Formats: sequence, C-alpha cells, structure tokens
Amino acid sequence: GRAYVREKVCQEYSMLGKENFRTLTVLANSRKYSNGTFEEIGHLVRDIVSLAETCCADGAEPSCYDAGSTALSLKSCRPDSPFPAHPGTAECCAHEGLERKLCLAALRHPPQPLPRYLQPSDKELCQAFRQDPREFADRFLYDYASSYSQAPLPVLLGSTRTFLSMVSTCCISRAPTACFLKEKLERKTLSLLTLMSNRICSLFSVYGKDKFSFSYLVSLAQKVPAAVFEDLLLLAKDAAEVSSQCCDSVAEDCMQKKLSEHTTKVCTTLSARDGRFADCCKGKNLMENHFCILTMPPAPAPKLPEALKPTNKELCGKEGALHATRFLFEVARRNPSLPDAVLAKLYDSSVKLRQGCCSTKDPSACLDGKRKRIAEELFPYLEKASQLCGQYTKLPFLELREQLAQAEPEASPAQLEQLLEQRASFASTCCFPAAPPLLCDSKV
Repeated sequence: GRAYVREKVCQEYSMLGKENFRTLTVLANSRKYSNGTFEEIGHLVRDIVSLAETCCADGAEPSCYDAGSTALSLKSCRPDSPFPAHPGTAECCAHEGLERKLCLAALRHPPQPLPRYLQPSDKELCQAFRQDPREFADRFLYDYASSYSQAPLPVLLGSTRTFLSMVSTCCISRAPTACFLKEKLERKTLSLLTLMSNRICSLFSVYGKDKFSFSYLVSLAQKVPAAVFEDLLLLAKDAAEVSSQCCDSVAEDCMQKKLSEHTTKVCTTLSARDGRFADCCKGKNLMENHFCILTMPPAPAPKLPEALKPTNKELCGKEGALHATRFLFEVARRNPSLPDAVLAKLYDSSVKLRQGCCSTKDPSACLDGKRKRIAEELFPYLEKASQLCGQYTKLPFLELREQLAQAEPEASPAQLEQLLEQRASFASTCCFPAAPPLLCDSKV
C-alpha cells in the first residue's frame, strides 16, 4: 500500500516522465488485474496518469493528490465502475478513507491457468504497428502482462521494452525478415526468463514457500531418482528462497541473477548423477540450461524395494515434517507418472494428518485409524492417477479409450463417454510439468 502514497507516485512520475510512467502503469495494472478487459485497464490507466499529471505538477495544492485518490477509490466502489471487476472490491468498499485505498491497492487477480498470449506473425505485427503505433503498444503491453501476470515486474518491463523496440526497428528496416531473426535471437534469454519466472512465481503464489519447496523436490526426484534426498532437499529450499526473494522484487536483475546462481547449483549437484542433466548443463546460457531442466520429462521408474513408512513416533516427533517429506519423496521417485497436482494433495493430506493426530491424547490410535483408511482409499487412487498419466503421455487417444473401456466393463456407453471426457480433461491439463496449480487442484 505504501507504494501508492503521493511522494512515491510523484517521484516516479518526475523520474520517468509522463510517457514512461504511463507505460509502467499499463504494465503494472494489466499484470495486477489479469482478468480485466483492455477497456477496463484503459480507464484505470487514464485516471491514474491524469491524477499524477495534475497533482504532481509544481504549484499543485497539497490536498490535490489525497482528494483525487479518494475520488478514484469512490469510482472503484460504484456499481457501474468502469475499472476491472474484482471479487474483493465489496469488502474493501466497506472501509473508508486510507484503509479503503490501501485495501483496493492490495487487490490482485489470481494467476492465469496458462499464458494465453500468442505472438502474431512478423507481417501482422508490422501491419498493426503501422496502423496505430500507440494503440499497438498499449494492446501488446496489456496482452503480454495479463498473460504473464506472475512474472516479476522488472522482468516484464525488460521483455516488453525489447519487444516494442524490435518491432519499431524491424518494421521500418529494408530487410525486416533478417532483422526480426537477429532481434529474436537476442531476446531469447529474456523470453525464456519471462516464461520460466511466470511459471515459477505462479506456483509460488498458489503454494507458498513450504509447499513450493516440496513440489520442486518431488519434481527433481522423478527426473533423477538416483539422487540423494538431502541433496535434492537443499536444492528445493534454495529454489523456494529464490522465489520468495524475487517474485515480488522490483530489483532489476533479481530473478535472472538468483535463478542463474540456482541453476549452477543444480548442475553442480546433479550432472554427475544423470546424463540428461549433464546434457542440459553443457550450454553457456544458464537460462537455456534451466529451461532444459524444467521441461525434462520424468525418468523411467527405478526398481526399488517398497518405501519405508515413518513410524507414529517419527511423524509426531520434532522432525515429523521431514519424515513425512522423505516418505513422499520415496513415493514420487517410484511413481514418475504421478503429476504435481496429485503429489501436492498428498502433501496437504500429510500436513492435515500430523496436525489432526499429533495434538490428540492418543496420537498412535489416531494415526493407526487414518493409516488404515489411507491404505484402503488413497493408495489405489494414486495407482489410478499414475496409470492414467502414464497412459496419456504414451498412448494415442483411441488406444486410451479402448483401455478405459476394458478397465470399466460394467459402464454403459453414456457412462463410459462421461468417464473418458472427465479423465481426458484431467490428463490433458494436469499430467504435465507446467500444469496450472489452481485449476488442477479442483480437478484432482
């Protein structure tokens, strides 16, 4: 909220100048209200820029900014408000004065399930740019920032700035095709950083630090099952630290610097353990190396004895969370097809299990009762989810349909159709590394 006080806004306005301030306002609000329409963001930007232009001018009344921002908050609370709709607006509007303004300022839409921005062809880009350069720039900033709304603001700013520079340079060039090719190659690192940081920070914003660390741990466990638990746990904690430091940072190079350092740690730890990691780590471009690791499919399931379940005493001891995480790590590396969404649910269940039983009078009796239910219900479900994702990634659709029909001989054609639709929808959305966490949580 403090970022919205007059001194900060006027300092930014005078430092950036009106046009750059406007660009940053389009970007920041498209990112913040990623479900808002282009027109709604336009209304908000016009009012914010007008407020800064009027009240940050030399000789403006000291009360100008406060009165203008109050009018803006009143406009946000009107039933016919032209600004982006947000489910939390009504709660904010129940407050008054500064409290209301700070509450409205803190609103933010949840991450988009998947980035929806599709870059037009070079010819289409130039056509739209020549038609109206200002409209083209605004629409691009809106589309790109709302699509990659979880990428840190400095990453988005750098990525959009170089893109608009590329378009304005290449569309007046004598050899546009060669120009675009050269510029796109130069933008590659920044494009990858935008894509990866959006994905990393989306997961972080939904999961929080501990669950994000767990998700990263099991993802590595499935890719390199021969790795040591302690090594992967250190890397997972380091990845969570990068996210907590950089996802909301306004420091210009935080994400690129910290992610590069993290990638070096991953490569140093895992290259000797797995040839695929060694291949990913060969390149000089650390962003490309990290992207290679991030998109690496799981390794085949290793032949391992059954995982040892933690005892009741271990689960309720001082290091209960660590014992539970170690067991889930063992489950993940034995089941490479289990998707992140299912493993994340397992993590939630293990937290609830310990919270629910370890504080009771008889933790052992409570845990034994729950274990029986887990054995009866959860493990058969995990087997089904693992099998479905394994089949989906390997089999063509018709073969998948046939296998489902054989597995459900009692089902009528209509029931079979419904089952197939439901499972195909789950598999096509959630069986992949980049699965949208909020959407898949409901699908699980």
